[in-house]
Amino acid sequence: MIVKMLHKKGLKSEHAYAAAFVSIGLSVVSWCGSMKVEPMGVARADRWGIFVGEWAPTFFGLGLALANYEEAHESLHVVSD
Repeated sequence: MIVKMLHKKGLKSEHAYAAAFVSIGLSVVSWCGSMKVEPMGVARADRWGIFVGEWAPTFFGLGLALANYEEAHESLHVVSD
């Protein structure tokens, strides 16, 4: 299971949630930066902002999956102790 492997590698739900919030911020920054730099204007800036903004739901979903795994994993340790 991917979530188990990520958890074993040290990824926690807090990391995934932080990545989601960072991607939201990067979406705004990339939109503003692209709007000022790109000669194509608003259409290109919107595409960049949307592209980066689409990462957030994935990270939030991963955070939820990791939180559920962590909760189940912790409850197993409490029961076995």
